[in-house]
Amino acid sequence: MDEKEMQVFKDSKICFLSNFPPKECGIATFTQDLVNAMNKRFNPKVKSRVIALNDESSIYNYDSHVIFEMDKDYLEDYINMAKRINRSDKIKIVCIQHEFGIFGGEYGSYIIPFLETIEKPVVVTFHSVLPQPDNLRKNVVKFICDKCAATIVMAESAIDILHDDYGVPKNKIHVIRHGIPDTPLKDTGPYKKKLRLENKIVLSTFGLLSRGKGIEYMIKALPYLVKKYPNLLYIVIGETHPVVRKREGEEYRNYLTNLVKKLDLQNNVKFYNKYLDLSEIIEYLLATDVYIMTNLERNQIVSGTLSYAMGCGKAVVSTPNLYAQEVLNNGRGMIAKLQSPKSYADCVDKILSNPELKRNIEQSAYAYARSMIWSNVASGYLHLFNKVVKLREETTEKYPKIKLNHLKNLTDNIGCIQFSKLSVPDPSSGYTVDDNARALIVSTIHDRLYNSEISKELSKTYLNFLERVQNEEGRFNDIEYENKNLVETSSDAIGRALWALGHLTNNSSSPELISQAKKIFDKSYQLIETGSSPRTKAFTIIGLYHYYKKYNDEKILNKIKELVDSLIESYKKEATEEWNWFESYLTYSNSKMPEALFLAYNLTKNPEYLEIAEKSLKFLTNLVFFKDELSPIGQNGWYNRNGVRSFFDQQPIDASSMVQTYLTAYAITRKKSYYHNAVLAFNWFLGKNHLKQMIYNDVTGGCHDGLSKSSINLNQGAESTIEYLISRLMLEEIKKRLPIV
Repeated sequence: MDEKEMQVFKDSKICFLSNFPPKECGIATFTQDLVNAMNKRFNPKVKSRVIALNDESSIYNYDSHVIFEMDKDYLEDYINMAKRINRSDKIKIVCIQHEFGIFGGEYGSYIIPFLETIEKPVVVTFHSVLPQPDNLRKNVVKFICDKCAATIVMAESAIDILHDDYGVPKNKIHVIRHGIPDTPLKDTGPYKKKLRLENKIVLSTFGLLSRGKGIEYMIKALPYLVKKYPNLLYIVIGETHPVVRKREGEEYRNYLTNLVKKLDLQNNVKFYNKYLDLSEIIEYLLATDVYIMTNLERNQIVSGTLSYAMGCGKAVVSTPNLYAQEVLNNGRGMIAKLQSPKSYADCVDKILSNPELKRNIEQSAYAYARSMIWSNVASGYLHLFNKVVKLREETTEKYPKIKLNHLKNLTDNIGCIQFSKLSVPDPSSGYTVDDNARALIVSTIHDRLYNSEISKELSKTYLNFLERVQNEEGRFNDIEYENKNLVETSSDAIGRALWALGHLTNNSSSPELISQAKKIFDKSYQLIETGSSPRTKAFTIIGLYHYYKKYNDEKILNKIKELVDSLIESYKKEATEEWNWFESYLTYSNSKMPEALFLAYNLTKNPEYLEIAEKSLKFLTNLVFFKDELSPIGQNGWYNRNGVRSFFDQQPIDASSMVQTYLTAYAITRKKSYYHNAVLAFNWFLGKNHLKQMIYNDVTGGCHDGLSKSSINLNQGAESTIEYLISRLMLEEIKKRLPIV
């Protein structure tokens, strides 16, 4: 290998063979989005690069992702490229993004000599899987699948087609959905205004135009609709497919334009003859009331446009192709009859005339599409690649950038609002001591890390809330929304408040905030009881620990010992050889009990504290980790001794508690296994869970409210968002404080 090739391949590990922008086609856009998602999640440990397919008549100005180019119609290029890859010890795997039209030879058969020559493992993604193939197509596809280590399809129905019609073993076929950008569910109003579509009912279709799009049938449906909805506007977005334009020019577009004139629909149809970038596509989709998929090919097995529309939470009316019938099933959209204008009109009218139906379709489609966001798709690809050849651990230490956006949205002049409807704060849910105490921990750590005025302002808001809801006895109350009445809260909330207040006194740089926190803490100190629950004791001990670190008050140390001894008494009462725990059941925030003992040991060096802390944490670890994947105790039934352990629903508070406890244990003992477990636990938020889906929302900065057996709770309330932020900030903090080896 020459010096130039060595430099190109220096950090490459995955190579995608595909079309790539600025070439204008769906495969090119897909590959660009996939490569960007892979690099965002896994670079620099695993880099994704591209070998771009050209045709001899075009020259493209590619970006740095493209390391080589080859002529799709020149057979020798396929063989030479395979040899070139073979010479690199950096490239571990090749992924072919396959569509018949993008490779040379009949049915793309030029890929065959590439596969015969390549010595590295290859995975293929099929963007088309056609049933009932002729012999040549069948042989080409079967050869590709035989030579590849794994085959990816984007719909369940493609598995049966490949198996039944092509003879591909089902154990070689894997479903990874078409990727979509992570887009919050939003109202159409602002986007209609931006695009000058105010007061319009917007239907839209986008994609490269060709006769197979079937747009004429939707245009013919419009006369039925505009009588009832005169402000209806159908937008057709996209330029003519480059291959079609070479062959027949703009015949199809001209036909559609003439049809619009013939039906006198000039005020109800607009054509945008341009190739849209992703941000433009999303803007038009967010302005859309109903998305129309008009494709005439019944056997279409995937559609990026349909996937994008669902990802934006749009009601979709589609022709009955295979992909639409699968993904729009169970009330996620509507299927119109093929080539039937009246059927299109009936479906659209049914949606527009029934706001509740429209809303249900939108929410169902949006929830279903969460598994398709690019971060989840990237994880799916890496997971499969790792089955073929070990690239790296799927646990990531490349964490999302710390964002307080959603926490700030949840916070008003009173405090932190409890719930959200999706990512929109719901003030009617009121304000709780629990949430505002936890939010105070977030703002305190953030301020210590970044010396941020925003953090100080948030801390002041949360402190003011706690001071406002504290009564003369030192007890705390939640606030109802309607009349701002105070409602008595739980002993857990008192423990969390003391934790947050003590934490601030020990970690804030603001004398004013420290003084206010101390005043509130001291007023509630008298309420600390050894008879409270083990969990409340743990929260309280953590707060006392920080308060003692600040003020070195012997009275506080004695109170810590008193509570810890009570906690150990509970442990000795309940623990057996098989059940090393403080209670006869496991519920939420379980790890805070051993965490409190680690902190008490750090102050007293009492070996019994450390022994029970480590023994109980090991017991919990063995219960909630399966092959390095965190599976917290489910809230639907919890786990009673001698009972059946519940796995669902899993809550962010439990993943976060595990992260906090492991990091505390690592800081005190310097045992690397604790840091490793903290990283594993945090990866639950980033898709290392049983659904392989992101719980953290990188767009809003919020965190989804839980994980069920088959779906994610899409709301992003205070508890979930704050717990994510505490664990994320603690990881950032410990990396700055301690050497991680």
